[in-house]
Amino acid sequence: MTHLILTLVAAGFVAFSAGATYVRAGWVTRSLTDYGVPRSWWPWLAHAKAAGAVGLLAGLVVPFVGVAAGIGLVLYFAGAVVTVVRARWYSHLPFPVLYVMPVVASMVFY
Repeated sequence: MTHLILTLVAAGFVAFSAGATYVRAGWVTRSLTDYGVPRSWWPWLAHAKAAGAVGLLAGLVVPFVGVAAGIGLVLYFAGAVVTVVRARWYSHLPFPVLYVMPVVASMVFY
């Protein structure tokens, strides 16, 4: 039961992040611009997060898919942390960490 709840929360967080990137929410676009992420990458980043959220949900039925999605999301958000550090926006470090924490918590239960 714990795994189910954590997976749903993780997928929800990541799907929210993907959706905010898809609709180009101001708080997302300002940050991506400040970090120096090219606009041409934005849709691909949103696709990656959306695929990760779907993969986490699929992992409830096919565990290998969930593990693969979780690993992909951990790598994605690790890249986000590197991007934030390279841009020297240290006050923004909690945000990618906040999104990856439920993913890691969900993977603990596989």
